[in-house]
Amino acid sequence: MQAALRIGAQFAHGRWARVLPALLLICAWQALAVALASKSLPAPSAVASILWEELAHGDLLFHLGMTLRRVAISFSAAMLIGVSLGIVMGRSKSWDRLLDTFLILALNIPALVTIILCYIWFGLSETAAVIAVTVNKIPMVATSLREGARAVDKKLLQVAAVYRLSRRDTFFKVYLPQLTPYLFGSARNGLAIIWKIVLVVELLGRSNGIGFQIGSYFHFFDIGGILAYTFAFAIVVFALEALLLRPLENYANRWRP
Repeated sequence: MQAALRIGAQFAHGRWARVLPALLLICAWQALAVALASKSLPAPSAVASILWEELAHGDLLFHLGMTLRRVAISFSAAMLIGVSLGIVMGRSKSWDRLLDTFLILALNIPALVTIILCYIWFGLSETAAVIAVTVNKIPMVATSLREGARAVDKKLLQVAAVYRLSRRDTFFKVYLPQLTPYLFGSARNGLAIIWKIVLVVELLGRSNGIGFQIGSYFHFFDIGGILAYTFAFAIVVFALEALLLRPLENYANRWRP
């Protein structure tokens, strides 16, 4: 029994610990699809076949690229504005009181309302789509970074002042490293939310992208096509997490005080 527990513990701390849940989910999905034998739930093998066919002979890469472009622009703009706004509100009580009402209002306006208003005001354009996504994400980033700015250790800032560090060194070497968990938390949350909002934006008013394709497959009740395009983007998100966010976070944590 102890040997089995020891092997399980080693397995849980190994690379397979992240792969096992996905494998179990796929196996359960395959078994359920075979048991139901319904067109409403195609098997993973069928979805993989559609995904490969779209990748080899379809427009998957084009639509995926358009969606990723919108996600990248919206994500970058929302993080830049939201981080700056959150830090200002966290450091200054006056700015916090002044902007808090607007922040609460922005957090509670439904994303669908913002998207529709942007399309009405700016037309069915790429600019309107990006603005709608960015506006929806900024309040979430600002809220997270405001809490991070409030939690910054003031004693470390006092030490920096005693040693007469410049404002630049104080910000980048003392202040910013303390915000690392909040920055990466906002980044992960941002990717999870932004790409969902982008799909809605594409579904309502664009002629390309993953959301547009999912809408097209919906009109034909093609569940396999919907799942294939969904998993194509999910694979990209996993790749970004493994190849970009996690290495950057590990690197940034080395500089935390």
